[in-house]
Amino acid sequence: MNHDLTVSAVARNNVLNNPYTLSVLEENLQLGGLTFEGETVFTKQQVAQILEIDIRTIERYLASHSDELSKNGYRLLKGNSLKKIKLIYLTDTNVGQIEPKTKALGVFTFRAQLNLAMLVTESERAKFIRSRMLDIAIDVIAQKAGGKTKQNIKRTVAPNHPCHHPSRRLFRIA
Repeated sequence: MNHDLTVSAVARNNVLNNPYTLSVLEENLQLGGLTFEGETVFTKQQVAQILEIDIRTIERYLASHSDELSKNGYRLLKGNSLKKIKLIYLTDTNVGQIEPKTKALGVFTFRAQLNLAMLVTESERAKFIRSRMLDIAIDVIAQKAGGKTKQNIKRTVAPNHPCHHPSRRLFRIA
């Protein structure tokens, strides 16, 4: 079974389905966003800046993973919802966030933004965010388990391989 976040929907859901972990991630990653209807949302433009990718890349992922991203909070704001967010964020001093003449605005919840960061393979920034997400998720699990976790790393090599000699250990985790 592949546990790579960019490939495995199960691995992504294991992170995204834990509300406590999500709140700790939001607090620690400090990605910004807009507060709308009681939650943090991100426009496509903001997500593109955060992940250092082009908006067309976001569109590709929305097309290929629309069900997963929608399930995790991506949505199109139209009508009254669009009017509300425009009233809040479309001011003379804050023009760059939302296009004034837009008829629909795609927004990502924090959870959907993390979901996209787990999917994107073209971005070093997304890779960094995935790494931080896993570090934080492991810390949360360790705290819930009552303290520190010990990591054991086993290497599958021949018994006479040089790495078996104590002076030649490639890495050590305590």
